[in-house]
Amino acid sequence: MTAIKHALQRDIFTPNDERLLSIVNVCKAGKKKKNCFLCATVTTERPVQVKVVKVKKSDKGDFYKRQIAWALRDLAVVDAKDAIKENPEFDLHFEKIYKWVASSTAEKNAFISCIWKLNQRYLRKKIDFVNVSSQLLEESVPSGENQSVTGGDEEAVDEYQELNAREEQDIEIMMEGCEYAISNAEAFAERLSRELQVLDGANIQSIMASEKQVNILMNLLDEALKEVDQIELKLSSYEEMLQSVKEQMDQISESNHLIHLSNTNNVKLLSEIEFLVNHMDLAKGHIKALQEGDLASSRGIEACTNAADALLQCMNVALRPGHDMLLAVKQQQQRFSDLREHFARRLASHLNNVFVQQFTQALLQLYNRSYFLSVPGHDQSSTLAQHSVELTLPNHHPFHRDLLRYAKLMEWLKSTDYGKYEGLTKNYMDYLSRLYEREIKDFFEVAKIKMTGTTKESKKFATLPRKESAVKQETESLHGSSGKLTGSTSSLNKLSVQSSGNRRSQSSSLLDMGNMSASDLDVADRTKFDKIFEQVLSELEPLCLAEQDFISKFFKLQQHQSMPGTMTEAEELDGGTSSRQHNAGTPLPVSSEKDMIRQMMIKIFRCIEPELNNLIALGDKIDSFNSLYMLVKMSHHVWTAQNVDPASFLSTTLGNVLVTVKRNFDKCISNQIRQMEEVKISKKSKVGILPFVAEFEEFAGLAESIFKNAERRGDLDKAYTKLIRGVFVNVEKVANESQKTPRDVVMMENFHHIFATLSRLKISCLEAEKKEAKQKYTDHLQSYVIYSLGQPLEKLNVVWHSMQDEFIRQYKHFEGLIARCYPGSGVTMEFTIQDILDYCSSIAQSH
Repeated sequence: MTAIKHALQRDIFTPNDERLLSIVNVCKAGKKKKNCFLCATVTTERPVQVKVVKVKKSDKGDFYKRQIAWALRDLAVVDAKDAIKENPEFDLHFEKIYKWVASSTAEKNAFISCIWKLNQRYLRKKIDFVNVSSQLLEESVPSGENQSVTGGDEEAVDEYQELNAREEQDIEIMMEGCEYAISNAEAFAERLSRELQVLDGANIQSIMASEKQVNILMNLLDEALKEVDQIELKLSSYEEMLQSVKEQMDQISESNHLIHLSNTNNVKLLSEIEFLVNHMDLAKGHIKALQEGDLASSRGIEACTNAADALLQCMNVALRPGHDMLLAVKQQQQRFSDLREHFARRLASHLNNVFVQQFTQALLQLYNRSYFLSVPGHDQSSTLAQHSVELTLPNHHPFHRDLLRYAKLMEWLKSTDYGKYEGLTKNYMDYLSRLYEREIKDFFEVAKIKMTGTTKESKKFATLPRKESAVKQETESLHGSSGKLTGSTSSLNKLSVQSSGNRRSQSSSLLDMGNMSASDLDVADRTKFDKIFEQVLSELEPLCLAEQDFISKFFKLQQHQSMPGTMTEAEELDGGTSSRQHNAGTPLPVSSEKDMIRQMMIKIFRCIEPELNNLIALGDKIDSFNSLYMLVKMSHHVWTAQNVDPASFLSTTLGNVLVTVKRNFDKCISNQIRQMEEVKISKKSKVGILPFVAEFEEFAGLAESIFKNAERRGDLDKAYTKLIRGVFVNVEKVANESQKTPRDVVMMENFHHIFATLSRLKISCLEAEKKEAKQKYTDHLQSYVIYSLGQPLEKLNVVWHSMQDEFIRQYKHFEGLIARCYPGSGVTMEFTIQDILDYCSSIAQSH
C-alpha cells in the first residue's frame, strides 16, 4: 500500500499541488470485482482545500487515473455501519449516498480517522460520524504540538513562523558587522556563542545586584498572603450566611412551586368543568321543545329544529381523554340519548300522520274528479267535448311546501336515527305511489277519451266505490298505522289492488275498438291528437321534476350526476331496497343516495311508462301516421329533459318510451312498403296514378309539416329513402304487370306525379330521387311517343303534342341526312314542316 501511495502522490497529486494524506482500497457494494481507491488530500497552497478523490486503474492497467473528486465540505454523514464489530462496509453521504466495501477493516478505520481529523481542523460545518468507535475520534486536534494528521509533516509546515521586520533588521546589522558571516559560518557561530556567554554573565551580575529589591518583594508577598488569609476568613463567614439564606430560599421556592402547581391544577380543572358545562349542557327551553314542542306550527317547528341541532351538537362533542369515565358525563349522555329517542319517535309519528292527512286530502280531490265522471246516466262524451273535465294533473306544490318545513328535522333524523328515517322514506313511497297511480291513470283515461271521443258505458263505473265510504275506509286504515311506520302497507296494498283492477278494466276497453283507417281521419283529427299528446307530456314533465326536486330536498339526498344503471325486477318491486347493502341505522354513502332518488322515483311513478306505452299504442291504432307526431314530440321532450338533468328519472323514462315510439315509426314505414308490395292490379282495369304513389304524397306532405325544425329529422330522411325506393320498385312492378294500360303510360304518369310531389315539397335528401323520377318520366314519355306514332290517331291521349314534336324532330333529322348525303342535288322530302303542322291541326280539330 505504501508503494501505491507513493505512486499516486507522484503521478496524480503532485502535479495538482496536492498532498495525499490517507488512502483506502474499496469497491462498490455488490460489485467487488471493480476495485478503486478513495484518497483524502489537501492542497499545498492556502487557503487549504480538502477533498476526497476516487482513483482507479486504467482499462489497460498500466497507470492510475483520477475519476471523480468531492469537496469535504459537501460530505454530510460518514456511516461506519458497526461501532463494535469489525465491518469493512461504510457509506459516504454526499449529494447522494455512496456505499463502499474496504479491502480491510484497518484501512477503513484509518481512512475514517483521517476524515475526522481533517473535519476538526479545516471545516466549520461538522460532519456526522455514525456507528464509529469512540477510539477513532479525538476531542480536538492539539494546537502548538508538532503533530500531523498522517505522521508529522503537516504540523511541521504549519509551525513555521516568518520573521518580523525588527528581527530581519537586527540580523542584517549583525551580519554586516561580521564580513565573514556568510563565507565562514563556523567562525560566525563561535563569535555569537562568545557574545552570548558575555551577556549571560552580565545578566547574572544584574540579578545579584538586585537582591535587596528581591527581599523587599518577598516581604510584600508575605504581607499579601496574610491579607489573603483574612479575606478568606471573611468569605467563609459570608458563605455560611449565604448558605443559610440559600436554604431559606430553597424552602420558599419549593413552597412557591407547590402553590403554582396547585393554581395550575385548579385552572385546568376549571377549564375542564367549563368545557363540559359549555358543550354538554342543554337549555331547558330546548329540552321542553324536544319533549312537548308543537310540530304543527311554524314557530314550533323552528323551536324543535333549533333544539334538535343543539342536542346533536351536545351528543357529538369530542370529549377529552378521561371525560367518558366521569359519572356525570355518563348520566348526561344517557339523558341526551333518551331525549333523542323520544323526539325521534315523536317526529316520525307526526310526519307519518302528515303523510296520511295529505294522502287523504289528495284522495278527496281525486274522488271528486272521478265521481263526476261516474254518475249513472251522465253523458260523458258530451261533457268532455265541452271541456268540463280538463286534461291536467293535480298540483302537489301545497303538499311539498308544507312538508319542506320539516326538511331540517328530516336531516337531523337521518343523521341520528337512520332506521326511523328509512321507515318514513318507505311509507312516503307507499302513499305516493298509490296516489300518483290513481291520478296518472285517471289523467291518461281522460286523455284516451279525448283522443277517441268515446268511452265505455256508464255501467262500468258502478264498480267504483262511493266517494264518502271509500275515503272513510282509506283514512281509517292510514290513521291506524301512524303509530307504527310500517303498519300501513297491507291496507294500502288491498286498496291498490281494488283500484288498479278497475283502472285496468277501464284502460283495456279503449284498446278494444276496431281498426281505424287513416283515410277516415282528416287533418283536424291528427292535429287534435298532436295537441292532446303534447299536453300529456307537458303535464308529466313538471310533475316528475317537482317530485324529484322535493325528494332530494326533503330527504336530503344528493341529486344524480351520472347516468343511472339498469334496475332489476326485484328492485322495482320493493323500491330498490334490496340493492342497498347496509345495516339499519347506517347512513348511505353519496353514490347510494343518488341511486336512492332514482329508486324512489321509479317506485312512485312506476305507472307512467306503461300508461305512456298504452297511450302510444292507442294513438298508433287510431292512425299509424300518429307515430310521426309522437316521434317529434317525444324527441323534443327527451332533449329538454336531458338538458335539465340527463340522469333524472324523467329523462330515463322518456328515453325508454322514445324507443317504443321509434319502433312504431319504423313499423309504420315498413307497413307502407309492405302495402306497396301487396298491390294487385286487375287485368281488365286501366292503371292511372297508383294508390301508394298518392299515399307517399300524403305521407311526405304530413311529415314535412310535422318534422319542420325537429330534432329527429335524420330518422325521417332515412324513412324517405326507404319509402321512395319502395315506390320506384313497385311502380315498375305494376307497370310490368299491367295489361290494359301500356307500360310506358303507367311509368310516365306515376313518375311525373312523383317528380311534381318532390318538386313541390323540396325535400333536400331526395334531390337525387327527384332527378331520377324526372329522367324516368322523360324517358318513358319519349318511348311512348315513338311507339305510338304508328297507331291510329283517334287512340292518342294527352301525348298528342309530344307526338307532333317528335314527328317534326324526325323530319328535320331526315332532311339533315339528305343534305349531308346528296349536297346540291336538289333532293327533298315530298312534304314540308308546314304540311305536317296543318295535318296535325286538322286531326286535332276533328277530334
